[in-house]
Amino acid sequence: MGLGILDPRRPTEVPGTTRYFDDLEGLEGATSTSTSAQVKRDNGIILVPQPSDDPNDPLNWPLWKRDLILLLLSIVSIFATSLGPILAANTISLSVFFSVKFTKVAILTGWFLFGVGIAAIWFVPSARIWGKRHLFLLGTITLIFSSAWAGAAGHSYGSLAGARFIQGIGAAPFETLVNAVVGDMYFVHQRGKRMALTNLAVFGGAFFTPIVVGKITYTIGWPWTFYFVSIFCGVSLPLVYFFVPETTYCRSAHLNTDTASSVDIHHLQKPHTHEHTTDLSPSNAQSLELSEASIQNPSAQPESQDPPTLFTGAGTPKKSFTELLVLFCGRMSPEKFWKLALRPFPLFCHPAIMWACLTQGAMVGWTVFISVVIAGIFIGPPLWYGEVQTGYAFTGAFIGAVGGFLLAGAVADWSAKVMTRRNGGIYEPEFRIVLVIPQLILGCTGLYLFGATSTPAGLIKHGWIVPVVAFGLQVAGMVIGAVAASLYLVDAHRDIAVEAFTCTIIFKNFFSFGLTFSAYQWVIGPGGTFRVFMWISSIQVVVCLLSIPMYVFGKRNRDFFHRHNILKLCGLMNKRDT
Repeated sequence: MGLGILDPRRPTEVPGTTRYFDDLEGLEGATSTSTSAQVKRDNGIILVPQPSDDPNDPLNWPLWKRDLILLLLSIVSIFATSLGPILAANTISLSVFFSVKFTKVAILTGWFLFGVGIAAIWFVPSARIWGKRHLFLLGTITLIFSSAWAGAAGHSYGSLAGARFIQGIGAAPFETLVNAVVGDMYFVHQRGKRMALTNLAVFGGAFFTPIVVGKITYTIGWPWTFYFVSIFCGVSLPLVYFFVPETTYCRSAHLNTDTASSVDIHHLQKPHTHEHTTDLSPSNAQSLELSEASIQNPSAQPESQDPPTLFTGAGTPKKSFTELLVLFCGRMSPEKFWKLALRPFPLFCHPAIMWACLTQGAMVGWTVFISVVIAGIFIGPPLWYGEVQTGYAFTGAFIGAVGGFLLAGAVADWSAKVMTRRNGGIYEPEFRIVLVIPQLILGCTGLYLFGATSTPAGLIKHGWIVPVVAFGLQVAGMVIGAVAASLYLVDAHRDIAVEAFTCTIIFKNFFSFGLTFSAYQWVIGPGGTFRVFMWISSIQVVVCLLSIPMYVFGKRNRDFFHRHNILKLCGLMNKRDT
């Protein structure tokens, strides 16, 4: 048992458990001498997964290129997900404009969330078969025309509702696949800060939108909030086309040491039955040494050395810039589309994926809930806010999102490395779950505090600042929890990461969609805001506490579902994985 994580009852190798330190002098069980010369590493850290020698392997791209790709996708993700709360500050204006109740305005947000959830079901099999690049381009194009449509909807509520649904479809690739791109392009020890960035973009960046939307609505009208998104996405489209190549790569299975059944990197030294692998011998050990420069450019190996047979692809020519612009790089899965579309649904029975859905999705749902009702709370007595002031109330949420990103980025990789060293150099994906601790402290405190101070009596006593700060704490907890869940899914179950992220997207969007129908009825019902948020906060505490058994039994869970694969039992296993 390592740091409270229970090992399987019988000795076995568990996917996700890896060794990525080889400079562990003084640590019990460390065997850096025999290991370090025979695997690829960077500054004493064994690279997990192991990159091939193919220069087109995303793991071999220069770090600046990978970071540029992720930055561009994150920027477009901000524009895409900004459409979720874009109407939060405009509740009054739209209610008057369309002559409808507040609930009907809230449902406009629900249609966006519903579109994301529906589209995710179909985009995931497309990503599995043809890669992710075409979906990012399709999503950007859809956001351009659907946002222009929303701005031009006029007095037709039905037209705006339809545009919101299509906007959700356009946003789906960014909500569903950007986190999976982190798993495509980065090693385990590099993922923490990048996953924090993508989650800030997907979940946190949207909270800047209401701050400016209220002012835009007041000065030039609410349609321009959509027109601006259309313009910004139009500017982003050529950047995505020219600088975001396909990141999906069919790497030889034995190199995926984070998904293979291996307790440490010595698995690579054993004879393999895989047709592309061979045993390592001392004669070729030297050829497997890899410096920082050769990680970025494997083709730079001296020509006099024999290419190692373990790391395939050394003779593959590097693709030209023009070749990288193609929309499709060939079929990446032999499976049928319908079969891949069904794969996410049995995974809701997987404890780790259900834990991730709750950890990420519940907090996102409460955030949507607050975003929907905050205008109704602030426009009435005693504050009597308009759309501009209501928009400014999201300042706390934006600061909380940035703070959560900074905290998660600082702690995610650092805590994993510290715990790995204390565990004798063995990395367990469950080390990522400790990030739920700040989610529990910040997020649940924010929920309780918002409920206690957003009542009429609370607003009279504390004014606007305490609920705004509470909203910021809640959003900070949401971002940190999203990072924890995303990192755990990528590190523990990267072979099904796309389907796992689909499950979280479906859960959070359908859950949030349901909340939009009931939000106003709940807060004006018996007990009002205080009672509703005491229940919500207590539910979130229970969700966070579920992380304790997930941490303790997570390794046994990985072992059990590796031996009893849900997808295999349902006949949905990929042929290349069998």
